[in-house]
Amino acid sequence: MENKKVITRIENLMQLRQKIVSMPPEKALNTILDLPQPAALIHSFPEEDFYFLIHDIGIEDSHPLLSLASAKQWEYIVDLEVWQKDRIELKSVTRWFDLLFKVDPDRFIKWFLDQKTEFMEFYLFKNIEVKIREKNQDPSEFGNEFFTYDDTFYVRFLDGTFDFETEESESDQTIKKDRNAFLSKFFKILSAFDHITYQNVLLETSSVISAETEEEAYRLRNVRLAEKGFLPYEESIGIYQPLKAEDFEKQDTKFISIDSDRKLFLPVPLYHSGMLEEENLFTAALKKIEIDDVIEQIQTEFAGLCNLIISADQKNIREKDELKNVVKKVCGYLNIGLERLSRDNMAPDAGHCAVLIRNHPLANIFRVGYGIALDLKWRAEKWQEKSWFEKQGLLLGFWDEEWLGVLGGLLIKKPLFFDNYKTGLLYREFMSMEDIEATDNVLNEIMVFDDLFALMAINPEPVTGRFLTYKNFILTLWARNYLGMSGEIEPLSLDELQRLFDDLWVDKKKPYKIRQSMKESFLSWLSDRTGFANYDISRKLGHTLENLFGEVEREYGEVSSKDFDPRYINLFLIQKNK
Repeated sequence: MENKKVITRIENLMQLRQKIVSMPPEKALNTILDLPQPAALIHSFPEEDFYFLIHDIGIEDSHPLLSLASAKQWEYIVDLEVWQKDRIELKSVTRWFDLLFKVDPDRFIKWFLDQKTEFMEFYLFKNIEVKIREKNQDPSEFGNEFFTYDDTFYVRFLDGTFDFETEESESDQTIKKDRNAFLSKFFKILSAFDHITYQNVLLETSSVISAETEEEAYRLRNVRLAEKGFLPYEESIGIYQPLKAEDFEKQDTKFISIDSDRKLFLPVPLYHSGMLEEENLFTAALKKIEIDDVIEQIQTEFAGLCNLIISADQKNIREKDELKNVVKKVCGYLNIGLERLSRDNMAPDAGHCAVLIRNHPLANIFRVGYGIALDLKWRAEKWQEKSWFEKQGLLLGFWDEEWLGVLGGLLIKKPLFFDNYKTGLLYREFMSMEDIEATDNVLNEIMVFDDLFALMAINPEPVTGRFLTYKNFILTLWARNYLGMSGEIEPLSLDELQRLFDDLWVDKKKPYKIRQSMKESFLSWLSDRTGFANYDISRKLGHTLENLFGEVEREYGEVSSKDFDPRYINLFLIQKNK
């Protein structure tokens, strides 16, 4: 009976946590503080969720929550906030130690003595100078900067502590003033709490080996954060190592514990899984898992994977919106991985994917999905090295805005999908195989066009000073051929362009439409210049060429040729007005 009561209380706390994380910040704070025992709820929060909760509410408004937080929650906050890579950032230590000291001075003293003695002594070593007065020594020898509580240990605050750290939001003078105020109160309370301990701390502070203490603190911090998925950068970057689908089954499987009595009650982070808004194969597979213990373990694993990505990307994630972007990224590549791992010649099945995420580590599925995007990146880089446009010294802008965007997303360190603001972003992470296939199709079209230009053996140098794109390059070459001019790339005069457009349209009724015979003329010219058969060009570039002619119709289909202005013509190279 007693065990059932405990289980019921834990379940009630879990349900209450789920409500809290979905509330607006102000309402969440009031709901917690109105509880008869708010400390029980606060302590039930996993450290990751508590961290996002206080940042969501606002640090200044979260003082009551910080005073109720557990020692582990305090330590987790410090572990995330006060490190800059592998170095302790003293300004952040000052800010957070001052805050924790303010919310509960007595508890901060006990926490420091029980768990953070070496870390605090390192901080003091960097910020104070300690001198011990000899029996017959005059205190005036130390100067006015030193102060004492026992006429034996004299302390002075150092001035150059923060000189090598940068902080945009506050000046060195402000942080020094906060540091001095914090340490003055800290020493006063510590001295009153246990004066012998106070003296021991000052004595040990004077003999700290700085590099050794910082290295040991970094090691212990990494051990604690590794339990949450925050591995050191050199280890976490392995999550981006691609995994081939054919090698996936050869990897180790994972163990999922199933407890019918519901005794596990893992501290499941709720913020990460609560942001799964995308309707895709991964979220559909999660809905197929009905056993509570199993889904909770997968939720915990998912949160750990998100934290691993945060470490690999070397980001400081504090706000919910920042975390949401990480969740989208992880969810997207898991979705791509599951689509790739679905049975051959069959539509992706949520039931089969549920088995995959239950039996295999999510990290391996992520690596399969990310590996597909990496393959695209490597194809683009390998092609660029040997491409015609690279040998000609042309810039990526040659491929015009849309194709430039696609190539630009592939040629950066970590590939991104060129969304062109369709979902409000210029670039975003790949979310599905549809994104992969769309990018792959554009890359193939670019490569085919590049091959065509290479076969034409045309030197673009005479017009490289102009805004040259593949569109006005190929259309100008064709126009010059149609008009019986030389095959070199040179701008058309306005009269020559008007002659072309007189033959281009089906009739004189606006909006003008391009004659089918002109399209066939273009295709025949392209075949003659490159040696490719008409059929091959149509098969590889038919859709692209239709879009190109469609753009000509949209740009000039409502304009009479006599009204042409060279300043507004971009699809053909036109001579500038003298």
